[in-house]
Amino acid sequence: MKQNALTIDVEDYFQVAALAEAVHRDDWPTMEYRVEANTERLLELFSERDVKATFFTLGWVAERSPGLVKKIQQAGHEIASHGYSHQLVYTQTPEVFKEETRKSKRILEDITGEPITGYRAASYSITAQSRWALDILCDEGFTWDSSIFPVHHDRYGMPGTPHEPYLLQAPNGKTLTEFPLSTCPIGRYRLPIAGGGYFRLFPYWLSHWGLGKINRAGQPFIFYLHPWEIDTGQPRLNVKAFSRFRHYNNLDKCMHRLERLLSDFRFGSVSDVLSGMDIPTRAVAV
Repeated sequence: MKQNALTIDVEDYFQVAALAEAVHRDDWPTMEYRVEANTERLLELFSERDVKATFFTLGWVAERSPGLVKKIQQAGHEIASHGYSHQLVYTQTPEVFKEETRKSKRILEDITGEPITGYRAASYSITAQSRWALDILCDEGFTWDSSIFPVHHDRYGMPGTPHEPYLLQAPNGKTLTEFPLSTCPIGRYRLPIAGGGYFRLFPYWLSHWGLGKINRAGQPFIFYLHPWEIDTGQPRLNVKAFSRFRHYNNLDKCMHRLERLLSDFRFGSVSDVLSGMDIPTRAVAV
């Protein structure tokens, strides 16, 4: 059975883009803090199933919960960066992005005592208009990334880029390995199937079929989830209907589906999966 990458984006419910209309960043310190308990539930599940994952950890969270980061590390999981403030990259200046990227990397390295080499942008917001962020990732010492979703979407996406792990050439000519978010081919259409809201929206059989199709084609998939997605008790914020649907849809089903997924597929960290692959040496410019 092919090994796939299991990833967790460690952020709290009030930090997601879908709820930004109801929560200003200045309000974050006043919000009910639930990410520790939810992440620990995932750690318990992964321990029971003897599964290792990559935890893309927000610098803002790591700063407040260094013990949680240590607990993730001590359990044998991989720690990677999710940036510092969970702002969409294309809304930041290169200077702010560089400052926050460096800050988050330093926080995580100080806690773990290990180099942080992997990165994932908030809401997959490295797009055609923020390609410059790839230059900064290379300059700051990251060797791999998982920020590019090769689909059309209102908030993210870089359609036309590869669907399988590849060597990426940044605009400045430097390279890093990209593990794009997984999509499943249905005719000429690419169905986003990598997890998160799609995992909650789609019936389980569709996720299972789509992810299995990627494996049957001989490729690993990458799956992502947020700790708040298993939290049915989180506060309900007053947001527009579409944002409410995106965030709260099927929270009550997510944990059970995740348990099934762990039984149906084989998983490891991003670095474990990439180390077992033959990544083409010819870089793809994006």
